[in-house]
Amino acid sequence: MFYCFLAEGFEEIEALATVDILRRAGIGVKTVGVNGEYVTGNHNITVKADMLLEDLVSFDDMKGVILPGGMPGVTNLDKPELVKKAINYCIDNLLLVCAICAAPSMLGRMGVLKNKEVTCYPGFEKELIGAKPTAQKCVVDGNFITAKGPGCAFDFANAIICKAESEGVAKKVFDSMQV
Repeated sequence: MFYCFLAEGFEEIEALATVDILRRAGIGVKTVGVNGEYVTGNHNITVKADMLLEDLVSFDDMKGVILPGGMPGVTNLDKPELVKKAINYCIDNLLLVCAICAAPSMLGRMGVLKNKEVTCYPGFEKELIGAKPTAQKCVVDGNFITAKGPGCAFDFANAIICKAESEGVAKKVFDSMQV
């Protein structure tokens, strides 16, 4: 199961497009409300999360985490220790850590990007502590997948499907969406 963390002020396209596309690929994804069951994004779209953060009591079925960007979404995502615990669990167990837009800056502040090639929304590069920032739309380095911003959500979802399933599954999904 992938867990997509939704904090108040999250970037809607980055979260919802990614969740939608992964579900089309048959990949299990749950949205996790960091600040409650109903979470309002940066552009005033309110969504009902599949579960609350405090209900994430076990990581046994975890295949990865998805960290959408948006401000103040990333600021709010950075506060709960349980989010960081889930990220560290993924790192320790070589599961996927997927962050887009401003969210890779959170990973940089956590100190988990040492020598990783990553990308982020322009202006957040200085927070990618220990990383090797690139200007690419989407970067895969080991079990880390990062992307620049909302316009890269399809590239981001494609990279996740390729790592979690296969390029063939990704091609089938994107062909069916007429991409």
